[in-house]
Amino acid sequence: MNHSLPQYSKILIVDDNMQNVELLEGHLSAAGYDVLKAFDGEEALMVVEDCDPHLILLDVMMPKLDGYQVCSFLKKNEKTRFTPIVMITALKEIEDKVKGIEAGADDFLSKPFNKLELLTRVKSLLQMRYLRDELERKQKEEKERMREIFRVYLSDEIANLVLSDPEKFLRLGGEKRVVTVIFADLRGFANFAETHPAEKVVSTLNHFFQKMTQVIFDYQGTLDKYIGDAIMAYFGAPMGYPDDALRSVKAAVDMQREFVNLQKKWVQEGLKKIGLGIGLSTGEVIFGNVGTERAMNYTIVGDTVNIAQRLEGVALAGQILLSESTYEMVKEKIIAKKLSQKTLKGKKEPLIPYLLENIKK
Repeated sequence: MNHSLPQYSKILIVDDNMQNVELLEGHLSAAGYDVLKAFDGEEALMVVEDCDPHLILLDVMMPKLDGYQVCSFLKKNEKTRFTPIVMITALKEIEDKVKGIEAGADDFLSKPFNKLELLTRVKSLLQMRYLRDELERKQKEEKERMREIFRVYLSDEIANLVLSDPEKFLRLGGEKRVVTVIFADLRGFANFAETHPAEKVVSTLNHFFQKMTQVIFDYQGTLDKYIGDAIMAYFGAPMGYPDDALRSVKAAVDMQREFVNLQKKWVQEGLKKIGLGIGLSTGEVIFGNVGTERAMNYTIVGDTVNIAQRLEGVALAGQILLSESTYEMVKEKIIAKKLSQKTLKGKKEPLIPYLLENIKK
């Protein structure tokens, strides 16, 4: 059915008077519309459910369910609330029209009706229906396009959250939130990149990113960015959970476990001496869109990010280093070794890192 042409629309006539139905059907069929018929309110609801008409001509006085009841029911239904309804009535009192408006009627025709008036009202309402349908279709397409974009760095669950309130999540600016930041960086990859073709380097890097990103998403984390051969993610924004810190630690463990599997495959291909170091830190950040109206980056900003990156920088291959703030939030659930104080690049005060050894059963 070509919905761009109103004359191909399905119109449901609801009237318990056969002569009225035949008269309306004659006018509408001659104008090129497909006509559906129902002879009482209950039958009308069944036809609507089965055939989804584009417009309904609804008599008021009918057995079983009257027109007001049918109209009210359809306008409260999510599926049919935007279907135009024209109430056809011989009632002249203003109270009757008010009752129809309260039930949700879009327009009225008085009996006996004029053919030209009937077809004009029908065409006008159908045009509005199609315009609304077209707008809704474009909005759905845009939402789906945005969902595909978000899926690059958000899990499906969080992508759906962002799209449920784009006014909040997609505007410039940010808000404060406590998050746990995770940095993971390859060790020895620079030497590998220098001695292998660019295609092999990119293919290996993409395989690594794919595996690590999936782990992050499995634990409801948010991918922030890829930086060379490193990956940055965080837990706690835009959707926060009470166990964000613990889930980030579990994600780091699974990332190392997944990396071991990657290493086995790479060794078989002749790739050796590549390791993975991970750093985590928990603290307050500003998260949201940073940039301009034309070019913005959904990210987090704060010292917590710097600390996580510095810890990753001093982590050896296979190690997961936690900041003291992260350790304090998960210490009852993990086994970790307190290391000697380290003065990290860009920090005046030394920090105490913790080497994660295991997660308690």
